[in-house]
Amino acid sequence: MMLRIPALLDASGVAVIRGIIDAAAWTDGNVTSGSQSAQAKRNMQLPEKSPAARQAGDLIMAALEKNGLFFSGALPLKIFPPLFNRYEGGMNFGTHIDNSVRFVPGTPVRVRTDLSATVFLTDPADYDGGELVVQDTFGQHSVKLASGDMILYPASSRHHVTPVTRGARVSSFFWIQSMVRDDGARTMLFDLDNAIQGLRRKVGDTEELITLTGFYHNLLRRWADA
Repeated sequence: MMLRIPALLDASGVAVIRGIIDAAAWTDGNVTSGSQSAQAKRNMQLPEKSPAARQAGDLIMAALEKNGLFFSGALPLKIFPPLFNRYEGGMNFGTHIDNSVRFVPGTPVRVRTDLSATVFLTDPADYDGGELVVQDTFGQHSVKLASGDMILYPASSRHHVTPVTRGARVSSFFWIQSMVRDDGARTMLFDLDNAIQGLRRKVGDTEELITLTGFYHNLLRRWADA
């Protein structure tokens, strides 16, 4: 399932983060690449342990904690600390699949990468190219969202970023280990949750709706690792 999270960050939130990271020192993006990705990756990145990356990452984590749509779609158990990248001057990232497990530097924490996330931090009118292209069984999906929006997609997907031919594309990216490992099960739970919330707004907490809510939580209890 691919899921757009609109306005994870409002305009002021984006401005604060951009003020932090734009003033920081960037380095070659291959510092976090696996051996296969390194052959395809051409971008710049903030060092993971830099104060700017940590400060800006904390702001994104705070926004995630308050976002109900993110929780419903991802059912997060662990979140890899947000990273930040920049594409300009023809930079791109060729087709690849993200590593299955990420190690949080300086800690014993390991994150199974069930979901990949990109938070767009540049207005799409300010750059050309830079589309995130995700491939699945239905074909290719090109994603270029408004500043502050986030896209979630299965980390098992083949994906790439097209060359940026004008301006600069700045974004945050990270991975989520979900309580529900299977993407199909997670999608069913998300659809059921949406249906329940929609019915609650229309008819209130009827006996039938309480039963459906029980089904949701019993399925989550059956499938979740928490």
